[in-house]
This record gives sequence, C-alpha cells and structure tokens, in this order.
Amino acid sequence: MATGGSQNAQLAAKLASIPAGPGVYLYRDGAGDVLYVGKAKSLRNRVRGYFQESRDLDPRMDRMMARIADVEFIVTDTEGEALALENNLIKRNKPRYNVLLRDDKIYPYIKLTVNETFPRALMTRRVRRDGALYFGPFFPAGLARKTLRLIERHFLVRNCNIKIDGKRPRPCLQHYIHRCLGPCVADLTTVEAYREAARDVRLFLEGRTGDLIRSLEEKMAAAAAGEQYEAAAHHRDAIRTVAQVAERQKMASAGSDDIDIFGFHHDAPRVAVSAFHMRRGRVVNRKEMFWEDQEAFREDAFFGALLKQYYLDAPFIPAEIHVPVAFEDRELLAERLSDRKGRRVEIRMPRRGGKRELMDLVRRNARLIFDQRFRSTDLLPAAIARDLEETLDLERAPKRIEAFDISNLGGSDIVASMVVWREGAMSRSDYRKFIVRSVSGAPDDYRSMREVVDRRYRRVIEARQRMPDLILIDGGLGQLHAAQAALDGLNVVDQPLASIAKREEIIHVAGREDEPIRLERRSPALQAIQRIRDESHRFAIAFHRQRRGRRQTASELTRVPGIGPRSARKLLDRFGSLRKVRSAVRDDLLEVVNRKQADAILEYFE
Repeated sequence: MATGGSQNAQLAAKLASIPAGPGVYLYRDGAGDVLYVGKAKSLRNRVRGYFQESRDLDPRMDRMMARIADVEFIVTDTEGEALALENNLIKRNKPRYNVLLRDDKIYPYIKLTVNETFPRALMTRRVRRDGALYFGPFFPAGLARKTLRLIERHFLVRNCNIKIDGKRPRPCLQHYIHRCLGPCVADLTTVEAYREAARDVRLFLEGRTGDLIRSLEEKMAAAAAGEQYEAAAHHRDAIRTVAQVAERQKMASAGSDDIDIFGFHHDAPRVAVSAFHMRRGRVVNRKEMFWEDQEAFREDAFFGALLKQYYLDAPFIPAEIHVPVAFEDRELLAERLSDRKGRRVEIRMPRRGGKRELMDLVRRNARLIFDQRFRSTDLLPAAIARDLEETLDLERAPKRIEAFDISNLGGSDIVASMVVWREGAMSRSDYRKFIVRSVSGAPDDYRSMREVVDRRYRRVIEARQRMPDLILIDGGLGQLHAAQAALDGLNVVDQPLASIAKREEIIHVAGREDEPIRLERRSPALQAIQRIRDESHRFAIAFHRQRRGRRQTASELTRVPGIGPRSARKLLDRFGSLRKVRSAVRDDLLEVVNRKQADAILEYFE
C-alpha cells in the first residue's frame, strides 16, 4: 500500500482512530498530492470499507489504493456540510481519481462595475465578491452579448479596459458612433452624467422597467425643452426598446417552471453528457460535456459527482433537475439546493409521459455529440466557428482570424509572422512577414509584439479595411497585454483578442484575463486554435531562417574585395542565392555591379 513500514504503521494508526460521524476524507500519495476526495455519513464505515480485503473495487480504484500513503479526515456537524466541503475540495485540488467537471464555466453573466468611478458593463462567467453587480445567467450565451450591445447603443456605458484619467487626446471609435459617453477624454461627459447612465443600466438589468421608462421620459422631455432634438430622439428610441423587452419578458413568464434535463452516452473510457435547459417551458439552451478517462464507468457514482460540482456553487438553480439514474446523495443534494434557492428543488428520474420523452431526446442528443466528438474524422468549418464563438465569448462566429508569432535567435534577426484562418482553412495568400525594427540586442518579445500589432492594424485602419473577427497571439499574458496596448494606442476597442500559451495550452481572452480557459484536448475550438498557432510559429521560424541564411550569405559576399553590404544585397536580390552568384557570367554580374566589382567576384570564386 504505502512505501516503507513506518508509513504503513502511521496509516494503520490513522485508520484505527477514524471518527464515526459525518465528514470528508482525503487520500494522499507519498508526495502529499491529493488522490481522491470523498464524503461520508459515517467516516469510519466508509473509509474502513476501502481497506478491507474483501472490498469490491474497479481496476482504476484498485490502482489508487496501491498509491495511498496517507489519509486525512475533516469532521463536519452535518452530512450537508460534508457535501459542500467535498465539492470545494474537489474543485480546489482536482484529484486524479475523482470525476471532475472539465468545463465548469457554465453560463455568462453581465457584470456592472458600480464600484468604479466610471462603471463598465461587461460579460463574465465568474461571479466574485468584488463590489460589482452581477446579472444573469443568460441562456443562451449569445443573449448576454446582445444585451451588452443594447446597453452600448441606448445607455452609452463603456465596456473597455482603458484607464480613465482624462488624459487621452481623443476618444475611441465607440464614442464617435454614439455607443459610449467618452469618459476617457476630459470634458466629453461628467461624473454625474455618466453615473446617471449607469443607474439606468442597473434599472434595466434589474427589470425595473417602469422606473427606467419614467427616468428616460424625463430626460427626453428635458432634452426637447432645451432643443437638443438628437438627444431627445435617442431617449425616445431607448424607451421603445425597453418597452419591447419588458413585453417579451412578460410573455415568456407565462410558461411553466425552470427544468434542467441530463442525458449521457458512454463507450469506455469516453463519456458525453448533454444538458438541456428549459426556462419557462421552453428549451433555451443546451450544454455539452465530455470525458476521456472513465474506464470503469458507474452511472450512479458519475452523476452524483457531476451534479454536486455542477450545482453546489452555481448562482442559478432550477426548480427541477431530471437525471437518468438515481445516485447516493440525491435527496441530500436536493435538500441543500432547496436551502440555497429558498424554495423546493426536486431531482427526478422521469419514467413516463412528456418528461420521459424529453429525457429520451436528451439521451439521443448525447449519442449524437459523442459520435461528433469522438468518431467523426472532421468537423465542418461552421461547427468549428460556432465552438470558437461559444468558447471565447465572441459576438459572432469568426470567419477571419489573424494570428501573430515572434521569432528570434539571441536577439538577432527578430522577425514576426501573421497567418490568416479564413472560413475554416489557412489562407496563405493573406500571410504577412515583419522585420522587427524597434528591438535590438537582447530579445524583447513584448515590445516586438506591440510593434508588429501596431504596424499591422495601423495599415488596416488607414486603408479602411475591416478588422478580423479575432486576433490570436502566440504567447501568454505578457504578449496578450502587449498586443492590447498596441490596439489601445490605435484607439481600437472592443476588438476580440486572445492568446494561447505554448506549454500549458491555456487560452487567455482580453478583458477576462483572470478567467483562463482550459479546454479538453478534443475540443474543436482548441484544435483550431492550436492549428492556427502552430502555423504562425512555423511561418515565423521559416522567415527567421531565411533572414539568417541571407545574412550569412551576404557576409560571405562582403569578403570579396570591393563588395560591401549594399552590393551584396543587390546581388542576392538579383540572383537569389550565393550558388547562383558564384555561377553567374560576367555580363550578368555587370547588370548589378561595375566592371571592377564583377572581375573581383569572378576572381574570388575561381
């Protein structure tokens, strides 16, 4: 079991003194890493059962038992407290032998940063205790993006990360197209006027449409009285939009309760789970989850672990949860969720009728997504784009992605590449190469990235071309911030921007740097991003080698008496390689250099 007799003796002593009450147990290996976290109504009975010779465990759990070097117990007053503590410890430690919720970023919220002088409205998938207000969740995720656009259009509240100090010389494009009051530039608005707009946003998100419409009507009347007819028309349009949204919400609320329905398909060691979310009687969204490490799959244990992690920390809890199988802590979990929601929450297993038909539909959907993920050899570009849209919280499915990478060798020949992914394929005709000019000596990838991004999009803006749907940076947070700084310097805001770190394969999205994205390795979005990143890396290295080769060739030519760096470059531009210069005849050389230089070249290579 454990390595060493003293460790075995310590472990045996702990097992002999296990308390009888409820609590949580942690199994650790010899390095102290957590292998497994579990909860029990009786710690003594549950844990001792693992170590009995007659235990009946699957091969995976048997391998875990062989690695256990220590057991830790945490006693709780109630089984409900143990349930919550187990969930927290699993999410914190991510033990190898627990069923882990791979993608726990659930659904987006709109965050209103009322704790800032000039509040922002932005989308997030994490609810924190940071003084801001959170509204949601939004089903589907696209509804959050549409709501943000509505807020920009009618309330002019910013969603950027620009530092507000009043020192910027001019506002960004959002102000010019009447989607932001422009607090980043002095005298465009006042703190009082901006806070009034943020207050209206809060009323809108809280659903207090009556108070909001009265506020907007007062502003419209005041603007009309002051002959500010454009402002009056803006408030009139906002009133109409708010009234329409309120009417749709009233019609939707006439339906039945909120229900989440789960179905699964399993083919060892892989599992696909589909979750349909019904809100007020309508299926508004679905969620897909995948696992590849469920060798000894037990339906009851799997769904028990899944639902705890899915709901115990979730800000929104439906009135009913429909699952395909019963599991050990079903009643306890329902009781815990009921306490959090403030009303009864039921976890059911429908056997007949319309709800059973819905359960069968979700199960068939799980089989379909299993085949698409694990058995399909290729996905359509539209499906990949939709996955990128959902994963990165983009406003629309991307059609064009531009990706950048920096390549250098000891600070020499610092170059960069830009490759383009367009509608599911790499578009080689759109690739670009950059020679970094602002960095010499010691390499500085951040400064190099800022220069290249600035040069690229300065040209795009000057040529009045459309920005890409996504800019992808090869690197971590440092490179991402360098690219963001370049865009800020160009007054480009609200531009989708992300980076992917090479080793960890962690994706960072600008504006959500504190919410790094880790995708399952078969995720279509991750595979697309990796493909684009790898191509940008390949193209940058190829250009770097080309530059280095030309520099070395030019160095060889400058050894010829009378040939300097400028003449060497001319010769390489004309002939393409040192070998062709070496084999050139005198008349061909005279097209590039003078007679004395041509004779010197011929004599040198002879």
